[in-house]
Amino acid sequence: MAGLIGKKLEMTRIIKGDTMVAVTLVKIPEIKVVQIKTIDTDGYEAVVLKATDGKLSYMREVSFTGAMAQVKVGDIVSLDVLDGIETVTVEGISKGKGFAGAMKRYNFKGGPAGHGSKFHRALGSIGCRKPRRTKPGQKMHGHMGLDKITLKKIQIELVNKNVNVIALHGPVPGARNSLVVLDF
Repeated sequence: MAGLIGKKLEMTRIIKGDTMVAVTLVKIPEIKVVQIKTIDTDGYEAVVLKATDGKLSYMREVSFTGAMAQVKVGDIVSLDVLDGIETVTVEGISKGKGFAGAMKRYNFKGGPAGHGSKFHRALGSIGCRKPRRTKPGQKMHGHMGLDKITLKKIQIELVNKNVNVIALHGPVPGARNSLVVLDF
């Protein structure tokens, strides 16, 4: 299997040996295989998964390896696919922060705070005279957050198959109850 769809629950901590480890709990709802895409019909190999959690349902297309050859349409994907897997790649959408200035958005230093300075939290220079336009990609004020974030090699600390919850080491992008995708 190459991917699971989950819902971020909350952060907590677990005791591991004599230390406490910060973890993020991710609930894996019931996941069904809806469609199998092959090279002959679609030009690439993938599996379309549908996760149902109460009233909400999510669909996600994930690529698969040779181990997915046994999967058929209608099969239920459970947490048994995580047996023997220690790390995953987590993909999610970060929290939205609205409109932000350049100092907050990009950690610009700003100017001196006192003694008659007129350059406190301003952006500063954004380029030279020519070309007479703003170059694309300039670090300026604007919308902050709501970006696709991918974290690689996140360790799986705990798998609870009774309640379909896994604990991932450290923070996971997104707000509570947001969609995350686990690739392995």
